[in-house]
Amino acid sequence: MNAPAGQKPITAPITAISHWIDGKSVSGSGRVAPVYNPSLGRVIREVSLATKADVDGAVASAARAFPDWSGQTALRRARVLFRFKELLDRDARRIARVISEEHGKTIDDALGEVTRGIEVVEFACGAPHLLKGEFSDNVGRGVDSFSLRQPLGVVAGVTPFNFPAMVPMWMFPIALVCGNSFVLKPSERDPSASLLLAELLAEAGLPDGVLNVIHGDKEAVDALLDHPQVAAVSFVGSTPVARYLQSRGVANHKRVQALGGAKNHMVVMPDADLGAATEALIGAAYGSAGERCMAISVAVAVGDQVADVLVEKLKQRLARLRVGAADAAGVEMGPLVTPAHLARVREYLDIGVHEGAKLVLDGRSHSASAPGGGFFLGPSLFDAVRSDMRIYREEIFGPVLGVVRVADYRAAVELINGHEYANGTAVFTQSGAIARAFVADVEVGMVGVNVPIPVPMAFHSFGGWRNSMFGDHHAYGTEGFRFYTRLKTVTQRWPEADALRAEFVMPTMK
Repeated sequence: MNAPAGQKPITAPITAISHWIDGKSVSGSGRVAPVYNPSLGRVIREVSLATKADVDGAVASAARAFPDWSGQTALRRARVLFRFKELLDRDARRIARVISEEHGKTIDDALGEVTRGIEVVEFACGAPHLLKGEFSDNVGRGVDSFSLRQPLGVVAGVTPFNFPAMVPMWMFPIALVCGNSFVLKPSERDPSASLLLAELLAEAGLPDGVLNVIHGDKEAVDALLDHPQVAAVSFVGSTPVARYLQSRGVANHKRVQALGGAKNHMVVMPDADLGAATEALIGAAYGSAGERCMAISVAVAVGDQVADVLVEKLKQRLARLRVGAADAAGVEMGPLVTPAHLARVREYLDIGVHEGAKLVLDGRSHSASAPGGGFFLGPSLFDAVRSDMRIYREEIFGPVLGVVRVADYRAAVELINGHEYANGTAVFTQSGAIARAFVADVEVGMVGVNVPIPVPMAFHSFGGWRNSMFGDHHAYGTEGFRFYTRLKTVTQRWPEADALRAEFVMPTMK
């Protein structure tokens, strides 16, 4: 593989990343894509890109494994996940290192991602209780009624580059413990973590074929969406792709859960502790280089006095932000994931200036973003952002924060409710009345009160509104159990022989 222009060729051999099908590593059918180390700015691996035939093989493996796996007790399936959880605890730092190497987030941030994924595994271990149905005895004379939740069959997950371990663990632990078999299509940008998870599941005792991992691009995704044996598809990514998956999946009679893009606002009220709000914004906007679907990308300052103080505090704090290689000691923000994504985010800085926003801090001038190293961009800050600007309307997905100035609380809520995305939002205030009103008034799926990134714990569920979410069920939590099962309701009676006779009217249970 040729090195990018201006980059020295690599002398070390490139490691090939294969698929995981039927409990073993399987080579792909020919096409490959580069996997970068963003901190170094060079290709370190190649990943196989699945063809339709590769996808067919993975689905066939999952279909063969489904009958026996779904026939196991919920307790036995939960015990496999419990062993998986113990192995994750053992190897968490190892998984974090490979995430950091391929994604560019810091080791500590990657370790936090793994921890949040483990929390979903812990929740899924409660399946014997969570899968219990309801029972009503004697709903009619000698008649009982009860409900069951049964698995769907082969289900698939398509996951993004920004959380290569956590988002897959939002999906497959619950799907598996419900009795489904699973085909995972992780991002081809940082695919190695998914294989580590598959290997640990095998070590935990998961039967071959119950979880398969295929790498690939649109060809692989389309093959999953069109495959007649795939009953459901979960997705996390951009809104255009989420909308496409829902449309194509539903047209093929599949259940679809597609989480899309975001433009998350954080409202700073006049009574807020501006020091605390500043620190919250720094972490929420620039952590993981802004490559989070729950990153705060818009600070809504209520009143010019608040805005002036907030912008100055942000500018001073950002000047001290430590940007560098993901594995370097003390680094707070690493690089962006690929050169293409870096170029896209840099373009948004030009767009913002052209639209008339005030570029208070230009990340392109940061020392770490000098050419010749990794895919670095320093933190960038816009002031005087308006709601008609592209940098406000569109998801940038990088270390860029825009400050929008509004006159009062009502204007802040109207601004948020008027945006096409409604994933997460937050308010910083010391007023209980304002906080309570905000929770009631704002039309967004996940809300934080003095919490900048309100990602729900594993026993709740994750999902936005409007163009941030397509489908009827949010991710993980009890919603996850509903998505990966079908409800069956049974009404039964055991009458005496002499009570049997034909009935020609609608049963009324009298």
